[in-house]
Amino acid sequence: MKIALMDSGIGLLAAASALRGLRPDAELVLSCDPDGMPWGPRTPDDLTQRALLVARAAAAHRPDALIVACNTASVHALPALRAELEPAVPVIGTVPAIKPAAAAGGRVAIWATPATTGSPYQRGLIRDFAAGVRVTEVPCPGLADAVEAADAAAVEAAVAAAAALTPLDVTDVVLGCTHYELVEAPIRAALAARAGSGPGTPAPVFHGSAEAVAVQALRRCGARPEPALPRTGTLTVLHSGRPAELPAAALGYAAGRLLTGHDAVVA
Repeated sequence: MKIALMDSGIGLLAAASALRGLRPDAELVLSCDPDGMPWGPRTPDDLTQRALLVARAAAAHRPDALIVACNTASVHALPALRAELEPAVPVIGTVPAIKPAAAAGGRVAIWATPATTGSPYQRGLIRDFAAGVRVTEVPCPGLADAVEAADAAAVEAAVAAAAALTPLDVTDVVLGCTHYELVEAPIRAALAARAGSGPGTPAPVFHGSAEAVAVQALRRCGARPEPALPRTGTLTVLHSGRPAELPAAALGYAAGRLLTGHDAVVA
């Protein structure tokens, strides 16, 4: 079984590591776009063209499914990707986990890029899945770029700025950008430090997309999680269509080290 993932950069690591944990035997193809990143500031049409380039490179490896491991690309390019690749290759988009976060009826904070925060897309998800729930949209300028560069100081500064905009009584935090799942620990620490550690300040529940997307990809392949299988899966990395290796920044995260620690990188 072979599953491809695509993103402008290393935001796909979270879903890739989730897949590796669920199916250690799966062949993974990671298709990134260092030549065209970042995708966020691009127009929808321009972003779609970059996404198609990256998806075509992945599809050339004949995967059984393709995960669009990018919220922005899922918003703007998913219809075009599905029109070109399906039904031969099922295409799975990434949606912020607003629905499960709102299910408990607490107070929800959605951390997202400035472009996504307040967008009709995100407001529509809030309307459809969080009606009647108190929701705060938290813009996180610079956080995705800092994560991409594995710049710990920049990550700390961006996380602190976003934490300052997050209500103290928040019960659920949605990580609305795939890059943010790589720095969940610093986000947790920043929110905990701001809220204090008394008995009346329980830690919020965090909601990412990686695990759910990985499970959905397996389902579309007709497979199921089997984490006890031997770690025989290979890893193929593409940079704007070219055979490559994971960038050094990826090794700054547990997800990247998991992949390189157990997989053979092949062209």
